[in-house]
Amino acid sequence: MQYLLVGTRKGAWIYTSAGQRRDWQVDGPHYLGSIINHFVLDPRDQKTMLMATTAGHLGPTILVSTDFGKHWVESTRPPAFPKVDDPDNARSVDHSFWLCPGHPDEPNVWWVGTSPPGVFRSEDGGMTWTSFAGWNENPMYDKWCPKEETPDGELLNQIVIASDDANHMYICTSSGGVFETTDRGENWSPLNKGVEANFMPNTYPEYGQDAHQIGVHPGNPNRLYQQNHCGIYRLDRPDDTWVRIGENMPEGIGDIGFSVVLHPDNEDMAWVFPMDGSDVWPRTSPGGKPAVYLTRDAGDSWRRQDKGFPKEQAWFTVKRQAFVGDTSQPLGLFLGTTSGEIWSSTDEGDNWQQIACHLPEIYSLNVVTVQ
Repeated sequence: MQYLLVGTRKGAWIYTSAGQRRDWQVDGPHYLGSIINHFVLDPRDQKTMLMATTAGHLGPTILVSTDFGKHWVESTRPPAFPKVDDPDNARSVDHSFWLCPGHPDEPNVWWVGTSPPGVFRSEDGGMTWTSFAGWNENPMYDKWCPKEETPDGELLNQIVIASDDANHMYICTSSGGVFETTDRGENWSPLNKGVEANFMPNTYPEYGQDAHQIGVHPGNPNRLYQQNHCGIYRLDRPDDTWVRIGENMPEGIGDIGFSVVLHPDNEDMAWVFPMDGSDVWPRTSPGGKPAVYLTRDAGDSWRRQDKGFPKEQAWFTVKRQAFVGDTSQPLGLFLGTTSGEIWSSTDEGDNWQQIACHLPEIYSLNVVTVQ
């Protein structure tokens, strides 16, 4: 059974498919009217679901289900920054943005990234959360996370754990770029060499970039990809300098977007969904002609995949968490749009079909195959 979890601006939906990923049953809405920034099924136990939600006057919280979404309970202690006496230095969680299941060796551990940029950890399956001092109280916090007015708010928008080492983690922020720890978050260092920040006086600063999303390859954790506000990049460790592979994209399309999806069995294969990042940043499909772009050679070249998408007058885009891949053979791809559509491909992007429409603006997708 394949589960596709959908988080939107106004609620959550659960789609399931028992066959060839073409026929889908829908369950929902759940929490209609609530903002669901991220909705995740734990791949470790294959039954626990967490939602990062904001519900009107009730504010931000985390919701937990251990029976595939039939029943939900609220975290008894949601993510919250420590209280301080100085009101000028007080921080409060506006919303939780990214949910990350812990390493497979830590079955009850979860991580969450928030706005303003914060890291919080749960050791009891998401019921209680603790502020993570290694980041939240870091002496460099104010420099790494300057207060800025951005469309989605200041974000710690991704947490990634290396598959081979629970101590090795990466985070992405909208105001500082990518940061890395090798001691499970006690100490952090910027990882932004080679990444442009064309909105800064120094266009290649140590930190200050806007990292939209990274992908760490599960089979080779030394291979990383990044979709940045200023292009698409690749990093091969132990090197610490990113290479802008997005310059190989077609000139009329460019390399601006929100998400990057990696093939779990081939470190040279990755997909992106470009958006129009020119002039006033309309954040739409370039020219109103949506397409996914695939590389099979680690970014040296890119191939357009648009069969099944509208040929014109389709002005949607895809947000950070709303483009995902599964682990089937051949690989399945799923993307959710700002216009409330879900598109899927069961042949690694060669053909696309719409499996849902008329939903609210889609914020996140998560796909897991349950045995």
